[in-house]
Amino acid sequence: MHKHHRALGLAATTVEALTGLDIAERRPVQPVTLVRPHAARRAARFFVEKFPGRTMYAVKANPSPDLIKLLWESGVTHYDVASIAEVRLVRGLLPEATLCFMHPVKAEEAIEEAYFRHGVRTFSLDTIEELEKIMAATRGAEDLTLCVRLKVSSEDSKLSLASKFGAVPGETKELLFATRQAADALGICFHVGSQAMTPQAYVKAMDRVRAAIVEAAVTVDVVDVGGGFPSIYPGMEPGSMEAYFDAIHTSFESLPISYSAELWAEPGRALCAEYASLLVRVEKRRGDELYINDGAYGALFDAAHIGWRFPVRLLREPESDVRDMGFSFYGPTCDDMDHMAGPFMLPGDVKAGDYVEIGMLGAYGCAMRTGFNGFTAGETEIVTDEPMASQYRGAAERRLSSNVVKL
Repeated sequence: MHKHHRALGLAATTVEALTGLDIAERRPVQPVTLVRPHAARRAARFFVEKFPGRTMYAVKANPSPDLIKLLWESGVTHYDVASIAEVRLVRGLLPEATLCFMHPVKAEEAIEEAYFRHGVRTFSLDTIEELEKIMAATRGAEDLTLCVRLKVSSEDSKLSLASKFGAVPGETKELLFATRQAADALGICFHVGSQAMTPQAYVKAMDRVRAAIVEAAVTVDVVDVGGGFPSIYPGMEPGSMEAYFDAIHTSFESLPISYSAELWAEPGRALCAEYASLLVRVEKRRGDELYINDGAYGALFDAAHIGWRFPVRLLREPESDVRDMGFSFYGPTCDDMDHMAGPFMLPGDVKAGDYVEIGMLGAYGCAMRTGFNGFTAGETEIVTDEPMASQYRGAAERRLSSNVVKL
């Protein structure tokens, strides 16, 4: 691939057809991030065309400028920014985008800059104190959309987001009433947790929204169901995305809200997981342990610290015909914590010098990288083959790659 196709190459008019195997055959010394613009475009179009409301990309999942611009070009016009740095990033890339500052606890200086310098008009909150802070920082602005975040259960999701934020019953009536008085438009938002494995997660949360509205007797203009829309990983194969959309739409339609109320969502993982994978080299094998050149302080933070299992495949020509077995990984740093337990299913004859592709790392993989111990990201290459799994290719094609064994 020509150099101008790397990193900033998404604007190129033509891209050489390449696969992960093609890149592996070059024998790269450093890990290589493989990006699939076509997969991100497909996910964005799916949400824009099929979600029964407004799609707002959660930038924290992957703040890559190339990806952000690609999503914009694919119809995503709203962005969930959770820090002033994310506000600056997206505003610099997309002057016309709508930015929503959806972190419920913000510095007053960040609110002031977001409002007065970057045109942010939507903010979330979960306490009276945060409401007062927003009003002070915006000098009593009268054009705000303020979304009160409710605490809801994460029991149906793989990663909980129920501990840190959200107003609980007993707090919501006063908070909704006060926010209604201050806001031009009042919203209610929640987050069911990351990787929600059933649409019922949203139905239960909508029941909580209903109770809060009835108790406070306020007119609500926005209902934001947050993120949690799932991707496909080994042992985590959710139902179709349409089932989630249908359940959300049915619940939304039954709420006692303004006739002109809007429905919003904040997908992060669902828009970017299929966008990127990682090509790593095996530096050493010790029994069922593989030492690879990326790890817990690189793109594999989730695999190390929360035990997330990603799909993997051995990139070797000719393909191995040896039965798969479970491996764990050690990353390249001088740190025992640089360990990914897996199991990651690969042919039993994998050896030092082989290349392995680790899939579905577009979400949080690139975002969590550090430069610890001097190990940093290698190059980025655009590839044109399909991701190892997809929520957007139809039931017959959405399965994990055939060499991924489910446990």
